[in-house]
Amino acid sequence: MNTLDNTNFAGRRAVVRVDFNVPLDKDLHITDDTRIRAATPSIKKILADGGAVVLISHLGRPKGGYEKKFSLESLVLRLQQEYGQDVLWGGDVLSDEALEKAKNLQPGQVLLLDNLRFHKEEEGGNPAFAQRLAALGDIYVNDAFGTAHRAHASTAVMAQYFSPENRVGGYLLQGEVDNARKVLEHAERPFTAIMGGAKISDKILLIDKLLDKVDNLLIGGGMAYTFAVAQGGHVGSSLLEADKVDLARDLIARAKAKGVNLVLPGDSLIADAFANDANVDVAPNDSIPAGWMGLDLGPDAREEFADIIRASKTILWNGPMGVFEMSNFSLGTEFVARAVAEATEAGAYSLIGGGDSAAAVQQMGFTDRVSYISTGGGALLEFMEGKELPGVAALG
Repeated sequence: MNTLDNTNFAGRRAVVRVDFNVPLDKDLHITDDTRIRAATPSIKKILADGGAVVLISHLGRPKGGYEKKFSLESLVLRLQQEYGQDVLWGGDVLSDEALEKAKNLQPGQVLLLDNLRFHKEEEGGNPAFAQRLAALGDIYVNDAFGTAHRAHASTAVMAQYFSPENRVGGYLLQGEVDNARKVLEHAERPFTAIMGGAKISDKILLIDKLLDKVDNLLIGGGMAYTFAVAQGGHVGSSLLEADKVDLARDLIARAKAKGVNLVLPGDSLIADAFANDANVDVAPNDSIPAGWMGLDLGPDAREEFADIIRASKTILWNGPMGVFEMSNFSLGTEFVARAVAEATEAGAYSLIGGGDSAAAVQQMGFTDRVSYISTGGGALLEFMEGKELPGVAALG
């Protein structure tokens, strides 16, 4: 993969696929600018070389055609603050105006175009649409790792309209791939993976892959209750994937056969309703009373998980340990986040998967205390499962 550091952009017009799919409030104000900031080093490098930048991205899930709430025009002022210069607005990506503005860009200028998904051809991977996008620049940079697992026009198809030397991976995309490979291929032991979130079904392939690599596999979040039932436990009204109980039982047996220390929570913080003000108690994870549900790690499980994490040299974390969005059920996730930070400060390497676990680390103030936070979510999961990502393969 060609990288930014071995590419000179002087006098060139780079069309850069970024992931500016940022959350907006009802007044179209950005509530989390992480993805904007993540792309800045790549853009600054191109501009510093004396290149011009055409930015293309998606935002949300428009139903087809223009919708103001999904327009990237609401990002212009924030981007101007980020880059310390004017950002030109080019409107619809297929418009003659957009193409003309792109072709007239001067070195050091930045042009932002509107939501790629206003055109169904984007998600359909339409070659003619991709070719029109390619006309916006003379070199292609993909820095949108979060969409690299999608075979969309802007991520996987338009690269073919550039010669191999003019297809470049941005700093963010390169960093995501390098950090994932570091965990998968060069992990220092003990290697601990922490899997959380609601469903086993979302993580089956990754867990399967990790059983050949990790020393410890800690299971938390809603998926832990399906494992508890697989061991003969009772989980009350807790989240349960009844059709995955046999799978959980099989994963437990395979972990044992491979010598992997698969750890399930010994206890849970339980509630009599799915609400922050519900009545709360503690119960063994396999003996939750009827009418109660587990919503977080219990005190013993928090300590056990934290002790294992602090003794680790490589850590992969994907998925929260409970309903951390509710303050009364955030302590398990916070314990894990703090333990990961402490292990990192003691010399461990830690990779935080995208989505909720990344949000939790940021929300709890541990961003600067871990090794790498992925912006990838689904893309990171698929990469670590061993799947080829169309957006990465297209740069080869």
